[in-house]
Amino acid sequence: MLDALKVVTTVVVGVMVGVEFSVAFVINPILNGLPGDNGLRGRTHGARMLGAVMPFWYIGSLILSAVWAIAGWHRHGAGLVVTAAALLISSVIMSILLLVPINNRSKTWTPENLPEDWKEQMNRWDRFHYIRIAVIIVAFALLAAALA
Repeated sequence: MLDALKVVTTVVVGVMVGVEFSVAFVINPILNGLPGDNGLRGRTHGARMLGAVMPFWYIGSLILSAVWAIAGWHRHGAGLVVTAAALLISSVIMSILLLVPINNRSKTWTPENLPEDWKEQMNRWDRFHYIRIAVIIVAFALLAAALA
């Protein structure tokens, strides 16, 4: 049973990393290159869609990692899993404090009600998102190492 938990946790976190990496390095650059307000419309739609799903994914990943750490406490790799869980906690805190407030504002934007600093806010979100991606990539790598 522990082996199944390890694999499921690693896959769930790995797919989350892939989605977040794709948002940062594929989707947002594509949207930013669209003419007019099309990119903004895409980003606000993404903020609504992913904003509804990602909290469950982040918390679920953290719970799975915590269960793995507890269940495998006296086994090889437990320290790696605990460290990964700590990084996932920091990614959740970072999301709540830094990214979600910007996301909540941006998902209501339309071309008619854009704040003057909307591009600056999007750039700030992107910078925080890059840091969060680095954190979850390290967490994923630690889980993969603990799995091996």
